[in-house]
Amino acid sequence: MTKLNVLYEDNHIIVVEKKPNVLCQSDYTKDLDLLTMVKEYIKEEYHKPGNVYIGLVHRLDRPVGGIMVFARTSKAASRLSKMISNHEMMKEYLLVCHGKLEKFGTMEDYILRKDEVSVISKKEEGKKAILDYEVLDYKDDLSLVKVNLITGRHHQIRLQFVHRNHPLYGDNLYGLKEKVPVCLFAYHLKFKHPVKDEIMEFKLLPTGEVWSKFNYEA
Repeated sequence: MTKLNVLYEDNHIIVVEKKPNVLCQSDYTKDLDLLTMVKEYIKEEYHKPGNVYIGLVHRLDRPVGGIMVFARTSKAASRLSKMISNHEMMKEYLLVCHGKLEKFGTMEDYILRKDEVSVISKKEEGKKAILDYEVLDYKDDLSLVKVNLITGRHHQIRLQFVHRNHPLYGDNLYGLKEKVPVCLFAYHLKFKHPVKDEIMEFKLLPTGEVWSKFNYEA
């Protein structure tokens, strides 16, 4: 089994890194998924017999890497899910896209999910999708961008950027069919602990050839 990068754990939650191209949960491919990896880790680390409860409260697309929090109790799962519904969990991403953007901006659209893909739609058909962004660096006609995701729609970031002619580097679903992993990484997660009166904050920077060409502090 792939070694799990655990950023934090207690009796209520566990925060881990999701590697690119790893599923969040099992699907028809039967490939190893992060939910199963977390369950196996808890089972082995704490010698838990039988089934281990782990609550999946949010997701990242398969090609996308980054930080994820899982619940270790149903109470924590319920409270984390409510935070996400109320937009009380801050999720920031780093991405590399084609072209040059304004330094700061907000993208607001309506998105309609159609099976495995999504499309920008009319207001009456889709759900509102909002994000704020800041350009951190620009090199070789590629922009390094920090995104604060306000809503969490299916493929939202990838779709909103390509809709404005700035496809993400490596986005083979909506972009330019480049033979590299999509450059999108959930690098910053901040939320109130579901049980303790504490603010939890985690940051993790992506690594790799494309990311390394930029100079930035996120």
